[in-house]
Amino acid sequence: MSTTPSSPAPHIGGMRPLHLSDLLRRPVTDSGGASIGRLSDMIVRLRGAEYPVVTGLVVTVGGRSLFVPIDQVANLDGEQLRLTSARLDLRQFERREGEVLLRADVLGHRLIDVESVRLIKAGDLELEPRDGELVVTGVDSHRRPRRLFAVAHATGSGTHQFREWAAFEPLIGHSSSALSRRPFARIRRLKPAQIADLLEDASRAEESEILGQVHADPELEADVFEELEEDRATRLLGARTDAEIAEVLARMRADDAADAIAELPQRRRQPVLDLLPPGQRAKVLTLMGFNPTSAGGLMGMDYVAVQSGALVAEAIAAVAGAGSMQPEALTSVHVLDDRGRLCGVTRLVSLVQADPSAPVRDVYDDDPVRVGADTDVVDVALLMSDYNLITVPVVDEHRVMIGLITVDDVLEAALPEDWRRRDAAEPPDSHRGGQD
Repeated sequence: MSTTPSSPAPHIGGMRPLHLSDLLRRPVTDSGGASIGRLSDMIVRLRGAEYPVVTGLVVTVGGRSLFVPIDQVANLDGEQLRLTSARLDLRQFERREGEVLLRADVLGHRLIDVESVRLIKAGDLELEPRDGELVVTGVDSHRRPRRLFAVAHATGSGTHQFREWAAFEPLIGHSSSALSRRPFARIRRLKPAQIADLLEDASRAEESEILGQVHADPELEADVFEELEEDRATRLLGARTDAEIAEVLARMRADDAADAIAELPQRRRQPVLDLLPPGQRAKVLTLMGFNPTSAGGLMGMDYVAVQSGALVAEAIAAVAGAGSMQPEALTSVHVLDDRGRLCGVTRLVSLVQADPSAPVRDVYDDDPVRVGADTDVVDVALLMSDYNLITVPVVDEHRVMIGLITVDDVLEAALPEDWRRRDAAEPPDSHRGGQD
């Protein structure tokens, strides 16, 4: 059994910082000094951006785990942990929804280092009195031998290297507390590619928890799946129902969704396709008809286009209104005639620098670099390199525009297959553990 204390323990205000590793297994005594048992864990309640607050202790007494509210603890800062009385609730401890155990759930488990975007192991935790409460304030990811902890405790030599709790996102693995933690998950501040990198390094249980937090933001979840390597994305999607897969794919770029469906087992492809929204399904089916190593298999089907009689201001407005489109695709505007044929291409920078009232034909290239759907990926890469292009339109034999290739698509196709497993280069001004 556990309960939330109604008032803070009276000793909290004057207590010095404590380390969880020093507290665990310490004897617990009653108010007269008689031995009761030993401390086996500490219970906290997570509070979003605030420090987790200690609500009680788990004490092992004769092989049983009992709950002791924090307001019944007279002293934590000593060789023995003294209680205010000899009375204990003898019912077996059972955690309540939202409660987290520091030893069982955090100590020795991995956390997300939000600053460096990597998984680290919590070697120790620091607890301090703040505003009449005992809270978790720091994490030490550099575990040291037990005897070194004792030296640091006695001499204050600073052996520990604690960093602020707020710099980490705990991966607790306790489903009952997941719902209360999810709205405050710091992981959702990360870029999709960074979250994908975390998933590549995560265990199955950690994968499940990371995706559980990401799932609260469907658009972010779709972006993360776009960034995952194919094998992992296929495995993670394959564990879901057809409806759940379709829900993710409906928010992905059509070319990435087509790749994902192609990797699914044959028996699952059509049921998932049938569950996609009609517009997305039509795009995906079109893309699946092309060779994946051709321009058609590489292109996306979302691009900005205006009619041949449009003004510069109208072309700029078209870019502004394409909020859901990937940024790379917004760098060029395509001018089409009433049959959908490509008349020309203009870069966004040219439009911004032009007179808004001028016709768009005054600033477009009427003979732009373009490729057919069957053009080889290597040839596309060479053209983009030769002409310093960010995008290349894909047209059919009648010059009707059918898609757009962006530079990130070409880079992904040109890089080695294991490129996602490489450590990303860090900028020269990056810091781990704070600024000077």
